[in-house]
Amino acid sequence: MNQNPYSPHTEADRTAMLERIGVRSVDELFNAIPRDARSPRLGIGAGMSEQEVQAHLEKLAAMNKTAGSGPFFIGGPIQRRYIPAAVPVLALRGDFLTAYTPYQPEVSQGTLQAVFEYQSLLAELLAMDVVNSSMYDGASATAEAALMAVRLTGRKKVVVSSDVDFTFRRTLRTYARGAELEIVDVPTDRLASSADGAASVIVQHPDAFGTLVDVRAIADAAHEVGALCVQVTEPHALALLEPPGALGVDIAVGEGQPLGIPMSYGGPHLGIFACRGALVRQMPGRIAGQTVDADGVRGFVNTLQTREQHIRREKATSNICTNEALAAIHAAVYLSLLGPEGLRAAARAGVARARALANRIAALPTCRIANDGAFFDRFTVRTEMGGWDLRLALLERGIQVEATASHYVDGKRRGRDDVIVQCTEMTSESDADALVDAVAEITGSRQAVAAR
Repeated sequence: MNQNPYSPHTEADRTAMLERIGVRSVDELFNAIPRDARSPRLGIGAGMSEQEVQAHLEKLAAMNKTAGSGPFFIGGPIQRRYIPAAVPVLALRGDFLTAYTPYQPEVSQGTLQAVFEYQSLLAELLAMDVVNSSMYDGASATAEAALMAVRLTGRKKVVVSSDVDFTFRRTLRTYARGAELEIVDVPTDRLASSADGAASVIVQHPDAFGTLVDVRAIADAAHEVGALCVQVTEPHALALLEPPGALGVDIAVGEGQPLGIPMSYGGPHLGIFACRGALVRQMPGRIAGQTVDADGVRGFVNTLQTREQHIRREKATSNICTNEALAAIHAAVYLSLLGPEGLRAAARAGVARARALANRIAALPTCRIANDGAFFDRFTVRTEMGGWDLRLALLERGIQVEATASHYVDGKRRGRDDVIVQCTEMTSESDADALVDAVAEITGSRQAVAAR
């Protein structure tokens, strides 16, 4: 192997590292990846021209099914929302694309002002004192909130609702290994009674299955025993529901992708992170602030940046050393264009369509809505055949839904196996008709009605 000019490691260095971890070669580090996935056969023959290769790859890409190619009801943190045409035009200006971490405020005023506007808009939406200039995604924001609560309280126990999105909980458990945290996973209705001795209790509202939660009661119970309350929330839900700041929440986190950011195969997205002002010194990431210079001219600076590559080093609040600035700018542009009424209209559309669709499905003899209470813009459907089998049967018909089985760390939740149906302003009547007809056919509801 020739020495890589961009790597300081010699062959002897690499050999020593491999011996230390008990691996014979670098290739062995990739054994967990199936061999055929490491070097996929794309069918590109020898001697093909660039034009021929491009045509061939486009043909392969056309085999994929996009979210807009058929009825689409997958949601949760990542949602299919309408993105006004002006959002990418403004957010993808070269000024923003070329800007990186604004270490020197005198040459980074545009980026600093853009993320300051993002922070201001999100602080208003969340009704929280402080919002940072974003984390990687909703999952990392949730895990960072748990670590922040541990630093503030000195406790190692974190209680999280099993009704929090499964990707967030799995990320939390990964973070917890290095910090040696005790993660206690309980249903939402047991959060309050499990808060004693905890650094924080983590609740999602609306929860991963769309059900509305009494966050204020959980926050009060947490505070009574000296714990902090972390709420996982959603931007569009905040347009209609009481915001975290009005519910007594200490830290609010969430996924910002629905705010004008494409789904993009799962990223890059945007982690929302907010807290009460009294806790700001332990907030991870950075905060852009507004000030004036010596001549009284308005300017923007990094007000708080307690990250490891700055002066904090081992005392840093987080290992996250950048932020999803471009995604945050998308969110700021989206919120500015829609305004309060536009955001409410989009949220109302999703709620109305979800409730209408739920009523139609609940009218099928073999189906029922399985939410424990009122829901927002998504709900769970239970049938005798089970959620995973129903999901696969719907997928064969080109209809995409999510099964709840994957939402649990242990694959189960009190024996429940349903499908989750998410509605947004992008859900059409024809999509709803297709889902109802398919569920009726698959579950035998049509035959049950005919036999009556």
